[in-house]
Amino acid sequence: MSAEDGQKSLLERIEMPEIPDDVAREFSLLEQRFIRAETDRLRRSTVENRPLWEQRSKIISKVQDDFWVRVLSNAPAEIDEYIQHADAAVLGSALKDLTVERFEVDEKGQGEPRSLRFTFVFRTGDENPFFENEKVVKDFYWRKKITKTPKGKRRTWEGLVSEPVRINWKEGMDLTKGLLDAACDLAEAEKKQAGDRKKLPEFEKIAKKMEELESAAMEDNEEDEEDFPTPAGTSFFGFFGYRGNVVSAEESKEANKEDDERFEKALQGEKFDDDDEEEEDEDDDEDSFDEIEIFPDGEDVAIALAEDLWPNAHKYYGQSFEVGEDYSDFDEDELEDEEDDEEEESNSHPRKKARV
Repeated sequence: MSAEDGQKSLLERIEMPEIPDDVAREFSLLEQRFIRAETDRLRRSTVENRPLWEQRSKIISKVQDDFWVRVLSNAPAEIDEYIQHADAAVLGSALKDLTVERFEVDEKGQGEPRSLRFTFVFRTGDENPFFENEKVVKDFYWRKKITKTPKGKRRTWEGLVSEPVRINWKEGMDLTKGLLDAACDLAEAEKKQAGDRKKLPEFEKIAKKMEELESAAMEDNEEDEEDFPTPAGTSFFGFFGYRGNVVSAEESKEANKEDDERFEKALQGEKFDDDDEEEEDEDDDEDSFDEIEIFPDGEDVAIALAEDLWPNAHKYYGQSFEVGEDYSDFDEDELEDEEDDEEEESNSHPRKKARV
């Protein structure tokens, strides 16, 4: 062992194994082929299933009054954990219907199938003491963005982007405590005045409000034993304020064109030395989004709604009756014992820190 090697730690002297470059390229290309095949399949199934969804809507209309209440009461954990008690009161009493559409796919099966449209239909007037809206429509667009890092490496971002949607809350009923309105105000201000969003007064306003509500939430969580904080740290209705990123349709179109050309060249064996790689440097624009994203998990919730809750709604509806039948088999003493056990278990676990 040389003197130089003797000064190095064992970890420094061990050569960490790395996947061979050629194998890494082949796996990367194969993964792209899987993604493209799955996207094509989704495109075809979107068109093929539309008549079936229409038929299901007709059946749902026969039990419209309690259908979505039962579905949401039996929702999967990926959605249920974002619904607070106050949200459940609104959704349970005011929600009439929910539809999900892959609206960018036309009748010929052309278009982006990962874009989603959520239409929430609510009761109005005295039947809805919470807000005025009869419909709240939230569109998510699947977009792609290609940038270069300071080191010259190619970075690709793709995902769901959206615009905040305003809800006209009745006096004192805003479950988002002004956050949704602040998100809408900032988005509107950005359209009127191009440039650095951080310089807008609306940016400062929403950042300050988020900080204030986070502090208040941390204090409330120590006293409130009824409403556990959700992963998003705010009302489910903050979902309507999700943005994701700013990527225009034209910018995404150019990125897709560039990616398609690169993919065809890769299939022919061409190699690229500016392939994507993970780097620690971050885009300032993405950083500023982190500061004003009122519902950070909006994309995850949108995908869970579109790929689980909505297509399987009729199954969750049926399961809601099975749950009732299961409880009828217990006697009251057994139920009380279970509730005591659950209470002891919940008290033994630390509460989550609320994120706002």
